[in-house]
Amino acid sequence: MGFGFTRNGRIMELILNRKYLKDTYTIGSLELNGKKLCDTLEDPVRNLNDFNNDGDFDDPGEGKIYGQTAVPAGRYRVIFNYSPKYKRVMPLLLNVPGYKGIRIHAGNTAADTAGCILLGENKAKGMVLNSRYHVAVVTALMQKSINEGEEVWITINT
Repeated sequence: MGFGFTRNGRIMELILNRKYLKDTYTIGSLELNGKKLCDTLEDPVRNLNDFNNDGDFDDPGEGKIYGQTAVPAGRYRVIFNYSPKYKRVMPLLLNVPGYKGIRIHAGNTAADTAGCILLGENKAKGMVLNSRYHVAVVTALMQKSINEGEEVWITINT
């Protein structure tokens, strides 16, 4: 499943390519080994600058609007753990600069996310549909990889 290797095992590498950066949302495509899995929906991408080097983007002029800003482009490890908010085990992105609790979950519009990545089919402007189905498929792939000893990573490209 995936590609690449680590000292302790293989890596599943998901690629999220952001395609449509709008004022109120961002639409992308999630791929594995060059094959599209589904579309993604995130909050809008903003120009983030940590001017005072305190590890966040929350200070005046740094660009983050809480609950309304997509995570920075980059490569993040994905684990599964219990979400107190959603009361179930879900994928969590680790070590996202200036963010905590970034998950991959179901939803249809940017109103359904606070920085998280929503999965689905972009068949309507500013929305993803059939989100629960696509979350189930992608999380099953990730969980299978983890069960086989792989690490799961996601690279987000803007």
